[in-house]
Amino acid sequence: MRDALGVRYSAAVVRVERGGRAVHERAFGRTRDDGPALPCEVDTRFDLASITKVFVATVAVQDVAHGALELDAPLRDPIAEWRGTPHETITLRRILAHDAGFKSGADYRTLFTENVEDYALREPLAAPPGERVIYSDLGFIALGVVLARACGIALGTHVERTLRALGARSVAYRPRAAEQAAIPATETDPWRGSVQGAVHDEKAWLAGGVAGHAGLFGDARDVALLGEWYLAALHGRPTPLDRALAREAVREHAFDPVLRRGLGWALKTRDDNSCGVLMSRSAFGHTGFTGTSIWVDPERDLNVVLLTNAVHHGRVDLRPVRSAVADAALRASDSR
Repeated sequence: MRDALGVRYSAAVVRVERGGRAVHERAFGRTRDDGPALPCEVDTRFDLASITKVFVATVAVQDVAHGALELDAPLRDPIAEWRGTPHETITLRRILAHDAGFKSGADYRTLFTENVEDYALREPLAAPPGERVIYSDLGFIALGVVLARACGIALGTHVERTLRALGARSVAYRPRAAEQAAIPATETDPWRGSVQGAVHDEKAWLAGGVAGHAGLFGDARDVALLGEWYLAALHGRPTPLDRALAREAVREHAFDPVLRRGLGWALKTRDDNSCGVLMSRSAFGHTGFTGTSIWVDPERDLNVVLLTNAVHHGRVDLRPVRSAVADAALRASDSR
């Protein structure tokens, strides 16, 4: 971890839990390397990037449990724009498993004059629903519209209220101005300059900082809590989630030779996945482009969270660091 400070990221937090209890937590570095900075603490909030998808998927699972949505009903009712189009058979399960057929994303420079949510809803599909896995930001942007319309409340409000009810204290969109200096800076780009305390993802930024695919900020404790909600359902501990739906979320719903898909979660498929070689085949997790990750091993009842601001030093592959952290956590756990 220390070897990568100032080279791959300026700030990092590692948290490891076993049986729902923290067994290791440590912070490294500072919020930026190119100017005045604050120390990184264990409760520092990071731009979670695509870990947002799993939090939003969990909100969707809760909406199913409460009867606001169904996993397998076509979404042409909340999304009237899809009636009579190739989209009309898309279901919540398909979106959550990334096999609804949406294109992966879009160049943000083509979206300056677009409403990002409208674009995601109307963009032609890349494949028929159910044909193949295409990991898709557009699908989860569309999911945000589904949740807002089905529940009759703005997406950001709905997500934040649901996550607070589940016990997540730090996770929220759009940090307040007074909070931004304590959040590790992400990238300096020619469009926005130095990005700190605002969402790094360009499509989420164009959507006002609130989207289904990116935009949430949070600390390591709450990212680990996300994993614990599902681990607890598997191991008989108290969980705020519907147990049957939580178990459903971490089984395979769509096969892909690189990463199989659960409901929001990625499932370990190969030893070169970022969870490392030691996690079991039943492991589930997710990564975020800014340098964040969570991997959960149900066989060991182990939960490994790594939060960094890796894009602060350029868009480099963080998989070797993620794998090394996961492997180290498992070796330490297995030796006890």
